[in-house]
Amino acid sequence: MEIVNIRGEILMKAVILAGGYGTRLSEETMNQPKPMVTIGDRPIIWHIMKIFEHHGITDFIVCCGYKGYVLKEYFANYYLHNSDFSIDLKDATIDIVSRKSESWKITLVDTGKETQTGGRLKRIKSHINDTFIMTYGDGVSDVNIKDLVKYHKSHGKYATVTSVQPPGRFGAIQLNGDLVTAFAEKPQNTAGYINGGFFVLEPCVFDFIDGDQTAWEDSPINALIEREQLVSYTHRGFWRPMDTLRDKNALDESWKSGAAPWKIWQ
Repeated sequence: MEIVNIRGEILMKAVILAGGYGTRLSEETMNQPKPMVTIGDRPIIWHIMKIFEHHGITDFIVCCGYKGYVLKEYFANYYLHNSDFSIDLKDATIDIVSRKSESWKITLVDTGKETQTGGRLKRIKSHINDTFIMTYGDGVSDVNIKDLVKYHKSHGKYATVTSVQPPGRFGAIQLNGDLVTAFAEKPQNTAGYINGGFFVLEPCVFDFIDGDQTAWEDSPINALIEREQLVSYTHRGFWRPMDTLRDKNALDESWKSGAAPWKIWQ
């Protein structure tokens, strides 16, 4: 199939894993799933979907789990919450005055409260017919998804993972004896690259997932590696997860400053 149409839109679905507990962000996740934690005045899952939309992907599958009803209620009411309308309480009618919501198609699937990442992926198998993108519901990036997809198609393997360098979390000090010779407040991690999500996958990857208790990052990934079917797309730009309250606050401050690197849309 063609992966890009004449308008430059990518013709594939994006799967977002949105069912975990988010225990390291318990200050925010007691009453809502992690993807609903806000950056600015919008949940992080909205930011992720806007990144995809910028590259022409508007068809989403959201894998719900922990407090999935919050995600379902958010998107069920999204159209009205983002539109101006007149309501006649007597006749129980609503007239849309101004439509402001995005043109997204969203399939929200209950993939189980205790299901692991691979199991969540396998539970949406019936919704997938061709190459698709999968990412986590808690990380934002300025990754060029069009280039990522083209790269995946060029090598002909089953799976591509976006490799990123994790952001520095601690100040680094260089010493000469007891004398401080250099100090970096938030250095970039130089230990290597890590899984940044934004996978491009062929449907055959479902065959490597046993069931609900299979973590995608364990046996399926190892099986792909053994068969030489997993390649890396190296992204050297911005990427940041929202693992802790510190991460959430950093993303929030970046957004409010008007200089959020992942805001690639207009």
